[in-house]
Amino acid sequence: MQTQLTKKALAELGAPDMVYVREVAAAEILGDAPRAALKGLNIDPDQILYAVHSADGERLAVLIDRESAFAAAVAHELEPVSVH
Repeated sequence: MQTQLTKKALAELGAPDMVYVREVAAAEILGDAPRAALKGLNIDPDQILYAVHSADGERLAVLIDRESAFAAAVAHELEPVSVH
């Protein structure tokens, strides 16, 4: 029997304050951002950035380095873990 969890149920499962930090290519982030938000930014599409995601996969933030991503999560009283 296969059971599917809703995003809400997944987020509430076990550790609702846990967030995931993963590497992401700047090109992926740039592709998702509105053009107006990119005005004046000079980011190499091949650059590696660090995205913070909630348990349901929602991207909460994108930071320039891993240490900043973890620090931002902790500053918001969240528990960051790495995803490889």
